[in-house]
This record gives sequence, structure tokens and C-alpha cells, in this order.
Amino acid sequence: MRHPGQWKMDIGLDEIGGVTRAEVRLGGTDDTRFTGIGLVENGPRGLHLPGIAAELALARALSDLTEELLEAVASDIDTQFTFPGPRVN
Repeated sequence: MRHPGQWKMDIGLDEIGGVTRAEVRLGGTDDTRFTGIGLVENGPRGLHLPGIAAELALARALSDLTEELLEAVASDIDTQFTFPGPRVN
């Protein structure tokens, strides 16, 4: 990622075979792309509440996307800067 700019987010939700799937795609103007996926299976005893499943799947996809972005930031920091002494995690 070079500079701040315009970002676009696309969200897709679907349900197949009792599994609700959310996919969040985030793209920057410099062809940077990130994707988060969230899945929710039918509840206990086959109970399925589509509205709640969609919200939970989306929350999980956004969480997955957040982890991916944080990993990219850490990688960018590692490649852009050198720090004296031992690295502390």
C-alpha cells in the first residue's frame, strides 16, 4: 500500500446447504485487495435463524478482514523500517 486513497468494500451473503457465508472484499486504488470470510452453520437440532446467521457471518467476515489488514500492516512496517536491537513481540 503506497498512499491513502479511495477504498471500496463489497459484501456478499449466501446460504447453501444450511451454511450461511459472508464474504467481504476490500480494494484500494493501487490494486491492493483483501478478503474476509465468515461462516455460520445451522444451529443445534437444525434450528436456523437466517437474519441472525447473516449478521454473525458478516461479523466473522469483518473480523477475518481485520486480521488480514493487521498482518499486512505488520509486514509493511517490517519492510519499511529497521529497528536497532532485538525485536520484541
